[in-house]
Parts: sequence; structure tokens; C-alpha cells
Amino acid sequence: MNTIIKKQRTYIPQNLEIKWENLSPIFEELQNRTINSAAELEQWLKDKSELEAALEEDFAWRYIKMSCDTANEQLVTDFQYFATEIEPKIAPLANELNKKLVENPYVDELDEQKYFVYLRGVRKALELFREENIPLFTELQVKQQKYQGITGAMSVTINDQEYTLEQASNFLKDTDRNVRQQAWETIQQRRLVDKDQLNILFDELVKLRHQVALNAGFENYRDYMFQALGRFDYTPRDCYKFAEAIEQEIVPILKEQAEKRQQALGLAELKPWDLEVSTTGKPALKPFQNGADLIDKSIACFNQIDAALGEKLAIMKANNLFDVESRMGKAPGGYNYPLAETGAPFIFMNSANSLRDLTTMVHEGGHAIHTFLTANLELNDFKHCPSEVAELASMSMELISMDQWSVYFDKEEDLIRAKKEQLVDVLKTLPWVAVIDQFQHWIYTNPEHNAADREEAFKQIYTRFGAGFADWTDFEQQFGNVWQKQLHLFEVPFYYIEYAIAQLGAIAVWKNYKENPEQGLQQYLDALALGYTKPMNEIYETAGIKFDFSAEYIKELAGFVKEELEKLG
Repeated sequence: MNTIIKKQRTYIPQNLEIKWENLSPIFEELQNRTINSAAELEQWLKDKSELEAALEEDFAWRYIKMSCDTANEQLVTDFQYFATEIEPKIAPLANELNKKLVENPYVDELDEQKYFVYLRGVRKALELFREENIPLFTELQVKQQKYQGITGAMSVTINDQEYTLEQASNFLKDTDRNVRQQAWETIQQRRLVDKDQLNILFDELVKLRHQVALNAGFENYRDYMFQALGRFDYTPRDCYKFAEAIEQEIVPILKEQAEKRQQALGLAELKPWDLEVSTTGKPALKPFQNGADLIDKSIACFNQIDAALGEKLAIMKANNLFDVESRMGKAPGGYNYPLAETGAPFIFMNSANSLRDLTTMVHEGGHAIHTFLTANLELNDFKHCPSEVAELASMSMELISMDQWSVYFDKEEDLIRAKKEQLVDVLKTLPWVAVIDQFQHWIYTNPEHNAADREEAFKQIYTRFGAGFADWTDFEQQFGNVWQKQLHLFEVPFYYIEYAIAQLGAIAVWKNYKENPEQGLQQYLDALALGYTKPMNEIYETAGIKFDFSAEYIKELAGFVKEELEKLG
């Protein structure tokens, strides 16, 4: 029952080995095929889609295996082979196929409702394509991956035991303040060891990205990326206004929370190592024992929301599609990687047995459900959702799942504590997203900056949004270096504002779910099942919510979260 059966290929060979000599004739056939009707054009699109799915899945496995073991040189080489030998050859051919599509006389006979979003994206890709950017994309792909190698090798020794940084961060929840401070300083000291190396890498990435933008006729990389990411629904100006609204509506609530924390802990001021410890004076919550326990409890949690959801995670477990525990040499962070042909995803994370790991798992589990729900959409591109939709899937699941968190906690008081911590985290997400987003606007509209300028800009932006509401006196160097822990800045530039947009959407989905669980859940699942076959505002409407990040909406939703927090006591 739990075995995944890969889709049968009807166009490309079942056992196609991904090497250029095998791929070239397939691209050639697609390019040279005569198309004499709208039906033939649709068949051509399906064949092209089948090839794209096979390529995507092959790349996915190379990336997954490399991030599971960054020290394995063969896995790094396998990843780089695709990035340097396959992708650069595909890019110009994919552009020619896009041209063939839009220039085909039968394109206007295609169902407009079905293909509108897809064709809009194709036309945008054609507009942005530049031959001279292909080698730059290759160089970026290889350089970006170096971040994983550098950070994956970071570890610290505490009490004569070696820990990854994710594992060591558990000490920041210790009720003994000296233990917290020592752990925090040790972690930061380790980060500072590679500070210059990461700064040099980042300078190289900024330079390459700026050149990509200039080649495509843009003044800066920010403006290029807004087009490349298909941001048809909002502008850089909207992002600035969004940041102002977060500063105005959310930062004061969090400042109030920080003052309560300071009083509860009996401190003259909060330091950076005082932000994770529970104010109850009790040790950190332990929702599970180990990675296997986390997976099993999460399957049980999803089962209680809806048996069909639990079954999807069970299928992943049966097919070894999880790698959840933190260990040396593993890349940092967490992700859900869709496997385009298999129709299931792989979940990767760095569990250190904390509450944050529970939320990471249900977050990535939301992405996983999205992957399953879109698996049978006709074209591979229909599954490529914009991040504002993808993150709605994951962030909504964090909140929807809370009613079933008793699976992880035996005691009612622990469950209440977990929910409170999660809701505070929901609000904390918004200013941190504003920091990273505004920082990226600054970086790419000031491409000639140096590392010292960048550090200064980050400090100013972080301070504007509360700087974690801690006193950083005597830790200026560490303060200016906080940004380096954010993988997105290195690997997926400009992917961050989506988390805040989706966080607001997720609060609205959760509000609907609390008012009417059956309807709220169904609307959420219906929205995810659309993939990217409708414009973003229509997907949000299907979920029963608004695509809106005005100050009024932020105020309304923040007020709802605050009320829910107060109900928990």
C-alpha cells in the first residue's frame, strides 16, 4: 500500500541515463517536431513536461544526497556535473522551445483558463533570457553550494562533547544563565572563524548577480529578480510599505512580550542568550525522543487532522524519504524537495529534539502535502508554485496542526506552553522577514558596497525591527554577523518576503479552521491542489482568505493571534 509507483514515461525512455549525449536527441526532436493542430501542441507540451520532470528529479537527488553529506566529495562532484555540464546546455535549448511554443499558430487555440498562468510565465522567461547569463548561472550554482560546505563543517565543543551548531543551540534553553551564555558565546565564536570566508563568498555572489541583471537590461539585481520570480502581484514599493506596517503593528507587541520575559526571568536586561529559555523556569520542552519518534508522532498528528494526510507521510516513511537528525557534515537548515516524477517529496532537516524541530517538521509536512496534492497536474510547470503559495501550505500547517499536538505532549501544561511559544514565534517571524527582505533590497541596490558597509547596513536594519529585543553591548562583532546564518541570502536570493506574506495568509487560514474545521481544512486543501494553474490572488481566495499585506490586515490578524495567546493564559 505504501510503495510509491513512479509515473510511467510515455515519451522518453524508462531508463534514461541523464548524460548530455542521451538528452541532446530528445531536445532536438522536440525542437524539430511539426505541430499541425492545438491537440498536437498539447501533446508536445506533455512530452516536454515529461522530460523536464525527469531532469528535475535527477537534479533533486543530486542536491539531496550532497546536502545529507557535504563532506563526500563524490556527491559534490555529481551535483557539480549537473550544474556545469547539463544545465548550461539545456538553458539555450529550453529558450528555443519556449519560442517555438509562443510562436506556434495554434497557441491561441489553447484553453485560456488552463494555460494563462503558464504562458504568462513562459513569455516572461523569454523576455529575461540572455545567452551571456548562462555561464554566470553555472558559476552561481557552483559558488552558492560552497555555503553548505562551509557551514556544514561548523561544530563546537561544550562540556568536552562535540555538537553541530543546531545541537548546541539546545543549551540556549537551559535554565542556568551561565550555561546559556557560555553556549551562545561558543557558537558565535565558531561563526566568526568563517566570517571572512563567507564575506568573500558573498561578495563574489553579489558581483555575479549584479552582472546577470545588467546583462538582462536592468539597473540592479533587485529589479531583475522581481521579474524573474514572477512577482506579478506586488512591487518593491509594496515591500517597503509592508516593512513599515510590521514595524508599526508587530514590533510593539513583541517589545511588550520581551518586557514580560525580562520581568519573568528577573533580569536587568535581556541578552541574546536569554531569548530562547522558557520563562516558566522549567527545562526546554522535549516533544519527541529521536528522529524516528518525530516521524512517527508527526504521522499520528497528521492522521488526526485527516487520515488522508497521515497516509501521505506514512508513504514517505515507507520509502525512506526523510533525513531528519542533525549530524556532523550535514548541511544546515531544512527543506521539502519535491520529486517531480515520483510525485512525493523528500524532507530534510536538522533535528536536535526541540520544539523548533516539531514546527519544522509540520512546516515541511505542509509542503509535502502540497507536493502530493499537485502530483497529478498535467504539466510539470503547473506544480511550480510561487513561494507565496508554497509557504502558505507549510505555515498554515504549523497552525492547523496545533490542535493535535497532544500527540507530542503527555502533559496539558506542556501542550499549552508549546502553543504559546509557537504563537509568539509566528509574530516573531514577521520582523525577521522584514529585516532579511529590507537587507536584500539594500544589498542589491548598492552593489558596490564592501563587507564593512554591509555589516553596518544590517545593524541599522536589524535595530529598526527590535534586534531581537536584546542588549548587544560588548558583542558588536557578533551583532553585525547575525545575517550570515541565513542560508537564503547565499543560496536563494530574494526568497524571503514570501514567508511574511504567507504567514499572514496562514493566520487567516487558521482563523477559518478554528471557526469551521471541516470547511477551513477543505478550502486550504482545495487551494493547494490548484498548484500554479490560477493567479495568486485566486489561489488565496480558494483558501478562503485575502491576498493582502496592508497595515490594516496586519493589525487585524496580529490582534487575532494576541487574543489566542491571551486565551492560553
